[in-house]
Amino acid sequence: MAPPFRLRIVEDRKVKRRSIVLENMKAFVASVESESFSEAARRLRLSANVVSHRIQTLEKHLGCRLLNRTTRRMSLTEQGRVYYEAITEALRLIDAAESNVSELGALPRGALRVTAPLHLGRRLVAQVAARYQEQHPEIDVRLRLSEHTLDLIAESIDVALRLATFEDSSMIMRKVAQVERILCASPAYLERAGMPRRPQDLLSHHCLLLRFASLRELRWMLTDEGRDLAVPVTGHLEADDGDVLTVWALEGRGIVVKPRFEVADALADSRLVPVLQAHPPKPATLAVLYPARQLVPLKVKAFADMLVDQGRRYIAQELGKIGERLSA
Repeated sequence: MAPPFRLRIVEDRKVKRRSIVLENMKAFVASVESESFSEAARRLRLSANVVSHRIQTLEKHLGCRLLNRTTRRMSLTEQGRVYYEAITEALRLIDAAESNVSELGALPRGALRVTAPLHLGRRLVAQVAARYQEQHPEIDVRLRLSEHTLDLIAESIDVALRLATFEDSSMIMRKVAQVERILCASPAYLERAGMPRRPQDLLSHHCLLLRFASLRELRWMLTDEGRDLAVPVTGHLEADDGDVLTVWALEGRGIVVKPRFEVADALADSRLVPVLQAHPPKPATLAVLYPARQLVPLKVKAFADMLVDQGRRYIAQELGKIGERLSA
């Protein structure tokens, strides 16, 4: 019969081996998602050599190659693709479980990756992120602002604030507000170009376009007696930043579609005026999204709670400016 201390040594070795395999799996997943050993190393706070070594060790453990490597890029082998798909959600569950347990007994720690559109990111999410980090000093908040819709899973995003027309989503969605959108232009532009009377009139106007490289044709979705109306629009000025479009509209360069709360100040003091009020753009939903998982990390839920609360306050405050100016 083996002495008890020998059993403890064997068990300790098994636990250590499992821990090493788990860390190697995390290095593999991070490398696949970032498509780079150096970027994976930055995310994991390791050196690129350590990440590369961990993946080689994992491949030796599994007895197969997971990644094809060249001097410029890496790609998954067929075995690597199967393995990646099998372990990704398992690792997320483990991370969530560890995070939730640690947060119950100590300060939450680790990285929290957040994305938001530019306007709301600058004026709302940046302040929420800073306040959240003050309350949770062991959390690193990594904020990515973009008008592009990022893939939360592929980009390893924990929380997203989005303004969109949501249909079906595999994400957990927490509504902040239903957002009215508006067509508007400066008085100077309308005096020069004339006030559109019907949606078709937009075809002869300068429209300020929010456009991305992948978008070939742009249509503004308006409403006509309760029905959707897609109006193809063109213009000489386009950008992938909504704030730039607002500046152009204020300078009298054309007609723009904006969430009403974003241009509340300009509407209140008549620097911008509504256009085609009988045919408004379809409203959008402002919502906080995060991946649906069996275990949602407490740090994610806490940030989402704060963002939903502050988001509702912000929208109400901005829209209130119109009534305050009109009643003054």
